[in-house]
Amino acid sequence: MGQAVYGLIGWPVGHSASPAMMNAAFQEMGEPAVYGLFPVQPSRIEAAMAGLAALSIRGVNVTIPHKQAVLPWLSDVSDEARFAGAVNTISVDADSGRMSGHNTDVSGWWKSVSDAQKTPWEAAIVLGAGGAARAIAAALALYSPATRLRIAARNVQKAEEIASGFRDKIAIEAVPWEKRCAAIEQAELVVQATPVGMWPRDGESPVEDAGCFHSGQVVQDIVYRPLETAFLKLAASQGAKTLDGLNMLVHQGAAAIQFWMKRQAPVEVMRTQALAAVGGTPAH
Repeated sequence: MGQAVYGLIGWPVGHSASPAMMNAAFQEMGEPAVYGLFPVQPSRIEAAMAGLAALSIRGVNVTIPHKQAVLPWLSDVSDEARFAGAVNTISVDADSGRMSGHNTDVSGWWKSVSDAQKTPWEAAIVLGAGGAARAIAAALALYSPATRLRIAARNVQKAEEIASGFRDKIAIEAVPWEKRCAAIEQAELVVQATPVGMWPRDGESPVEDAGCFHSGQVVQDIVYRPLETAFLKLAASQGAKTLDGLNMLVHQGAAAIQFWMKRQAPVEVMRTQALAAVGGTPAH
């Protein structure tokens, strides 16, 4: 039997540190497996999903912009994925070709921020209304349901869709994009969950006024290339504690390996390789 094939589907995927991280994990675990990148344009997602089983691919991670688009092809989804309304991990049965979906962003994100504060956050804001924002809303609803959450996105309708989906689980509201600075000022936890600022457009930020931030806040950018985004630099300049996106990447990847292989992943090996792949030091 040859190597089992896993990978990442998204558009774009060239920036991803996942291959270095996941292949190091497979080697450490002694798994005959390889992890690669599968760039899939939005118009080709149907063909890509049909091709997974045909090519004997055993599993994929799913990133922007496909986390919701893949749902129609899945035979079943986990409670976390159903709760979040998005999938970031798919397992393909080797015999039947049936595909199962999971969302490791939920637990992966929570693990990436929960060490930053031991008491529950009273108020949080998420910038963005994509699959990652849904996963963060789901995580807060599951692990910190007393937190008041605001969602700010350029597409206010998408933000409202997330809010309406979680209103029975957590205090949540959509806020207009042009009022994001005022909402950030009032939040203890701020999460940047859009692709803005990701390499190669790493000079961009969804917030341009450093005055939106203040000391005492925890500010995270789920972008991890670069590790210190323009958004995090603004927050750090005002004394906020900043968290880069690498820990979320590592923890969701470890959870994906658990989902595929039913084995614990070597988290520290994965973190070391991911950090080397992005070439930098973590935010602090």
